[in-house]
Amino acid sequence: MPENEFSSWEDVLRSLLGEEAAAQAIESMRAAGLDPATMGEAAGLPTNSDQLMAMVNQMQAMLASSGEGPVNWKLAHDVARQQVHSGGDPSLTAAEEARCRQHLQVAELWLDPVTTLPPGSGPRAGLSRAAWVERTLPTFQLLAEPVAASVVEAIVATLHGEADRVAGLGLAGTTASDLLRRLGGAAFGMQLGSAVASLAREAFGFSDIGLPLTDDGAVSLVPRNVEEFSDGLEIPSDEVTQFLAVREVAHARLYSGAPWLRSHVLGIVHAYAREIRIDTEAMERAFREIDPSDPEQLRAAMGSGVFALDVTDIQRRALERLETTLAVIEGWVEEVSTQAVQGQLDHVPALTELMRRRRAAGGPAEDTFKSLVGLELRPRRLRDAAQLWATLTATAGIEERDAVWAHPDLMPSAAELDDPKDFAASRAQGSQDFDDALAALLDGEQSPDA
Repeated sequence: MPENEFSSWEDVLRSLLGEEAAAQAIESMRAAGLDPATMGEAAGLPTNSDQLMAMVNQMQAMLASSGEGPVNWKLAHDVARQQVHSGGDPSLTAAEEARCRQHLQVAELWLDPVTTLPPGSGPRAGLSRAAWVERTLPTFQLLAEPVAASVVEAIVATLHGEADRVAGLGLAGTTASDLLRRLGGAAFGMQLGSAVASLAREAFGFSDIGLPLTDDGAVSLVPRNVEEFSDGLEIPSDEVTQFLAVREVAHARLYSGAPWLRSHVLGIVHAYAREIRIDTEAMERAFREIDPSDPEQLRAAMGSGVFALDVTDIQRRALERLETTLAVIEGWVEEVSTQAVQGQLDHVPALTELMRRRRAAGGPAEDTFKSLVGLELRPRRLRDAAQLWATLTATAGIEERDAVWAHPDLMPSAAELDDPKDFAASRAQGSQDFDDALAALLDGEQSPDA
């Protein structure tokens, strides 16, 4: 049969199952009094042969690509690219790329006097939304796979009695459990691809959600998103772009100057994911109303939050640590960015407040990410953290402030965000004690052991 000739349910079965298995299935249908010739209409198959071929090809590709993990990442990639393309994503012109690089270079120059953390070695570039997807998807894979593994296995366990509803979609030599894993991985991939596409339409660069989305210290701007954000503001678009460039570069300097920070943040996420417990009763109730053989219904179910997570005490502590860490990072970025643009831009207070509200409120993409991974990436204590860094800068200076990033044990805790003055005083006293001890050692007044 030519590849593009699908005119009946029998043709679909032959394409999916092969001639021998399809013949057995058709014989069983006829023995049960079913007419395969009318199954296409009953199943709601497209009548157009091209549409039918596209449906079958998509189903075959989805079932044939299991990948090496719990998420169908090829499908996630394709969904994300397709959605950003459908929303409009023209390639950057040479002039746009040059302007982005210039804004980022100016940001480096403005930050030099206000932080001791050096510039990173990563590339500077302007990106289209599709290019942003390509650069960030590997990190989303690291973030999502631990959770996806728990969700997909829960799907298999919950639907162990529903195998007959998906067995007809199988490939030769594939068990019903394997099919369920593939369908679950496809559903998760579709949902995550959609979430990444939503973020790609909102992100200004790599630092919007606070997590380190690249591992090479790269800095970028997404000009289309910056332009849309600037529309309607009573602030010149060029000033908005420069302000956002300074924030982007400040994030990159922080993660580059504190090499341990990226693994620290991702480690908190993984600590949370290791404790994932799925509410299987809620899942079973939800699956009574959906067809588990339909990846689109599974994807919609994931987005609606049917995979309720039983949050453990360990997870609550991990979430608190992540929230505090993101607030401390955002607070430092706000402090050094504000210092860098003072006297350079005219609307610093308004832009700072805009960014605070944007991070506090989040958006549809972050809500989708929360429903998928169970993590809320909003630094609720951003104002407290910004006040802490401002206090430390005023009392101890830039060098002492940035020295806090030398080791994770030096980071402010949630309790220390409550009392910025006490934290600043303790840092200043600790620095003075160290200086006094070093001076005494050099003068021969103390032994090295002391």
